[in-house]
Amino acid sequence: MSNIPAELKYVSSHEWLRLEADGTVTVGITEHAQELLGDIVFVELPAVGSALGDGEQAGVVESVKAASDIYAPIAGEVLEVNAELEATPDLANSEPYGAGWFFKIKPANAADLDKLLDAAAYAAEIGA
Repeated sequence: MSNIPAELKYVSSHEWLRLEADGTVTVGITEHAQELLGDIVFVELPAVGSALGDGEQAGVVESVKAASDIYAPIAGEVLEVNAELEATPDLANSEPYGAGWFFKIKPANAADLDKLLDAAAYAAEIGA
């Protein structure tokens, strides 16, 4: 069964969000998503400085099984991407909630975080 940290927020498309102390939001894919994908071999991340709309495609993950889009879980500006993940994409498999994060975003509206799934709601959604 997938690990679903209680302190994170989630969206149905299997991205997680962590609100940082400075008000930025770190985004990655859930353990459940990486389990479905299998061994991740390539990650394409959004450009730093790009403005993303809620639900807009932000990147692509390719695995030995499939390619899957990564979506912006909230609207905002991309402040940073995980360059280490581009060089070592399997970090998304081994550390999906740690070193395998994808990008950091400055939310256009911090209240958007309140509309996201908590751990219990995400677990129910994936049948965990």
